[in-house]
Amino acid sequence: MDDWDRETILRKPKARPAVIRNQSELNAAARQGAILETHRALNVANKAHHVDTDHRRIAHLDRSDDVKPPEKVTLSVSQAMRKARADKGWSQKELATKVNEKESTIKDYESGHAIPVQQILVKIERLLGVKLQGKKDIGAPLPPRGGGKNKAESTK
Repeated sequence: MDDWDRETILRKPKARPAVIRNQSELNAAARQGAILETHRALNVANKAHHVDTDHRRIAHLDRSDDVKPPEKVTLSVSQAMRKARADKGWSQKELATKVNEKESTIKDYESGHAIPVQQILVKIERLLGVKLQGKKDIGAPLPPRGGGKNKAESTK
């Protein structure tokens, strides 16, 4: 019957670390012989997130990695566009209307200030009939579309 009177503890609560907020609580814990662990909370205010960074390496990267501006339309492309448009007798506005772009876009391409967009260059190439893409033969006439005979004609 003594078993009924005894208290049974199924689980002991774990000792939770206390958060000490001021110097007097810290001193009291040290006098009692408690295990002390100190760390600072990581936040932007105390800049603790910069503890292990190599600032010299990062500064060197910042100085050396200058962003290269995007390439503009080359002089040969802009001259070929201008010449082909003049040969057809079109104004910049007429070419822009046929390509379905703004007149300012055509002006930028012809002045060499535009960043080349392949889709626009293909449209202009087809309308003007001159090559504007690639590294060779800029301004040369485009070969006729289709590139040759039909398969049905070549088998006869």
